[in-house]
Amino acid sequence: MKFLAISGSGRATSTNTALLRAVSEIAGSDHQVAVFSGVADLPVFSPDAENGPLPLPVQTFIEMIRKNDALIISSPEYVRAIPGGLKNAIDWLVSRDEIIGKPIALLHASHRGDDMLAQLRLVLATVSDGFDPENFVRFELMKLTPAQISQTMLAPQNQSKITDFLAKFTQQDI
Repeated sequence: MKFLAISGSGRATSTNTALLRAVSEIAGSDHQVAVFSGVADLPVFSPDAENGPLPLPVQTFIEMIRKNDALIISSPEYVRAIPGGLKNAIDWLVSRDEIIGKPIALLHASHRGDDMLAQLRLVLATVSDGFDPENFVRFELMKLTPAQISQTMLAPQNQSKITDFLAKFTQQDI
């Protein structure tokens, strides 16, 4: 099964991106995980921009979603809300078929962020009937470097959580 793991952060040293890269490394041969860390590269959404050819970064993002079986999203919380870059990325998908019915689940790299997660769950349940709010795993990785996150995720208990998380996706009707 092919997963697109979308980081909601625009930071180069993002905790969420590092978590998703670790997931990509942990995934077994039954699962391929590609990481998208380019929410900051997407232009601001406007319905007017959908009338002509889409901007190239948006075309690339949409094509990545189309080519994958399911989406994993991991995002920080900014001011108790969904980061603007991630919300913008989702806005580009609202009027498109690629997101409808696409299985989506969340990972989280912090012990906090519940307000953002509640908002994100509401938005994702609105744009895709494939969103599974129950398939969720949280790790406490704040203040770790990407290298430390990679090392932490290699611990057997964390690898097990990730393989169970991915297996749950595989059991969904896709």
